[in-house]
Amino acid sequence: MLNNLNNENPTYRIVEIFETLQGEGFNTGMPSIFIRFGKCNLACPWCDTNYNQYQSKTLNEIMHIVRNFTARNIIITGGEPTIQPNIERLLDVLKQEGYFIAVETNGLKPVPSQIDYIATSPKRLYQKNYLKHHIPFAHEVRIVVDGDVQDFCEQIEQTIPADRYYLSPCEENGVMNMLETITQLGLLNQRINKPRWQLSIQTHKIAGIE
Repeated sequence: MLNNLNNENPTYRIVEIFETLQGEGFNTGMPSIFIRFGKCNLACPWCDTNYNQYQSKTLNEIMHIVRNFTARNIIITGGEPTIQPNIERLLDVLKQEGYFIAVETNGLKPVPSQIDYIATSPKRLYQKNYLKHHIPFAHEVRIVVDGDVQDFCEQIEQTIPADRYYLSPCEENGVMNMLETITQLGLLNQRINKPRWQLSIQTHKIAGIE
């Protein structure tokens, strides 16, 4: 009986749950509820999330928080949401209640079938990993310019077909490398008969929202 109960109300590693506007990518400005999970299968030195600082929350506790918000768009993020145990159970409940579900993932692990929109941010520091494992498709790709990403962008174009491709500046110590980012953006877009890349900035930080 206890095992059945645990399966019905599993526990998750939660960094935070909050309602705001999507700040980056194609859906910038969309009212959204972010469910940020703890733990990650990568360790990027410039990551802006304390994914190892989290609390355990049950499915019922998560849904109680979510239902108190008004947005109907859920974004599961991290850390890395695709490595979370029992994630399908949470997604099933969210789908049953009519939420549109987007994921922000590094793209190394399979995305659950309940996801409606896939935004992936492959990491150049782990370029060799993406030669072995990667998701087969994304609605949008966002690559952070943490160095020379030209070869990596071309690799991802060939391995992760997407509707849209974005470059994002890398922020370290509160400073974004905007000049380097737009310079590399221009180099990508001067190629002939190749995917068009766009700029994606974390506008929520500029707007002063979470």
